[in-house]
Amino acid sequence: MHTPAAHLLAPRFSEGITMDIETPKATIVLVHGAVEDSSLWTHGVIQRLQRDGYPVKVFSNPLRGLAVDAAYLRSLLDTIEGFVILVSHAYGGAVITQAGDDPKVKGLVYAGSPMPGVGESTNDCLERFPGGDFASSVDLMPYTLPDGTSGTNVLVKADRYAYLLAADVPADKLALMIATQRPIALQALNDKLTTAAWTSKPSWQIRPLLDPVIPVEEFKFEAERAHSTVIELTSSHAIPVSFPDVVVDVIEKAARAVA
Repeated sequence: MHTPAAHLLAPRFSEGITMDIETPKATIVLVHGAVEDSSLWTHGVIQRLQRDGYPVKVFSNPLRGLAVDAAYLRSLLDTIEGFVILVSHAYGGAVITQAGDDPKVKGLVYAGSPMPGVGESTNDCLERFPGGDFASSVDLMPYTLPDGTSGTNVLVKADRYAYLLAADVPADKLALMIATQRPIALQALNDKLTTAAWTSKPSWQIRPLLDPVIPVEEFKFEAERAHSTVIELTSSHAIPVSFPDVVVDVIEKAARAVA
């Protein structure tokens, strides 16, 4: 009996067969800033990212000090498999810059955030150029630390909140933002960075042109030295609330660029 040659029986995968293997998507880690909480991202950013198939982690920023906040973010990164895009708003920019040296982090998106360099603080970024109104719009309140020493909390004055942070936000969303305002320790705004992830990783800056917190010249200075991709918006400080679709578009472009 004739037996066909073995090579005629073996499947030939190289001919006529294609493998449709989906590239894993980045996990998007959202980091809010000062005097706010994670609800900042619930005005459309989280929902659309999830709808588009991206895993999302929302980081609850302690707002107690840069070292504490960055260490806490690193502990979250330790739980994530695969690569990560870090996204910040406001003071969160200092936190992702400090913690973004983690090898899982492949890109940084700054949505109305400062991008401090090594040896700089968030307050340095707010004060390098004239025009920022943050310092004149906040209350300083003492509090007692666990060791019995005193610290200072920062909250935005109620009658300055809309002007400073959310001039283009609808009244119902503005009321939610004011109700969920969380104090940030003054130390966090004064702490100096010891590393700056944007020096070695690609960055995207979403630049609000109507932000009384960070002067436009500061945004320009930071983006130029970091060689960031820049997207300008006629927006208040509250970009994730006012323009959630633009924020998501930039995040997804960043994720595709580093995949």
